[in-house]
This record gives sequence, C-alpha cells and structure tokens, in this order.
Amino acid sequence: MSIFGSIMSKIFAYTGLGHAAATTPAAAPAATATPATPAATPAPSPAQPVDVDAVLSAMAAKNPEKLNWQTSIVDLLKLLGLDSSLTARKELAAELHYDGDTNDSASMNIWLHAQVMHKLAQNGGKVSPDLLK
Repeated sequence: MSIFGSIMSKIFAYTGLGHAAATTPAAAPAATATPATPAATPAPSPAQPVDVDAVLSAMAAKNPEKLNWQTSIVDLLKLLGLDSSLTARKELAAELHYDGDTNDSASMNIWLHAQVMHKLAQNGGKVSPDLLK
C-alpha cells in the first residue's frame, strides 16, 4: 500500500469516534512502485465524510506524546504509527509528485503536510480550512 493510502486507511478506519466500519475505505490494491512510477492510488473514499480533525484530535488525546500534527508531517506520521523517517517522507514526496529539492527537508515537510491535508479532503475527508493552507 502507498504511504498516502496508509495515512488514509489509519484515519478513515479509526473507530474511536464511533465511525461505523461501513465508512471505512477498502484497502488499496498493492502496486509495485518503481522510481519512475507513482505508487498505488489511494483507497476509495468512504460513503460519508470522515471528520479528519476530530479523528486526529481524538488520536492525539490518547497519545502520551505531545504531537503537533496540525502543522508537522513528522508528528502526523508518528501519530498514525507510520514511519516518519526522512526516507519515508521522501518516498511520500515522490508519491505525491513533489518537484522541489528533497534535500531541503524543511520546505518538503511543509509542502507534504499541506498536500496530505488537501488529498484527504479530496478523498472523502472533512478537513478544516485552517489545515488547508
């Protein structure tokens, strides 16, 4: 599964807010990604929008670490239990078609967080305007 597919899956499958399993997207089919080919398409969006802010806030409330998921892609990935290493973020950047310098991790991280929030909104997530900057 693609990294973005994993992000969607973790958020959309979260049941801590009483989201029914019927609103959980199916797992995206595995695809072989080569450096020239993007990874698999994200899972289909749920029947009803998932409140991304509420899900992530609920997850953060249960997490012993204070994570700034609202602005940090590293903290967002940590909150979801996903690999937040530079290698993983570079892979996510390639998957989302980042055309900047991946060695400038600060710029890449800002772009990644914004892209992830926009992609979540495009795929059935309800994301507050504050996070869609």
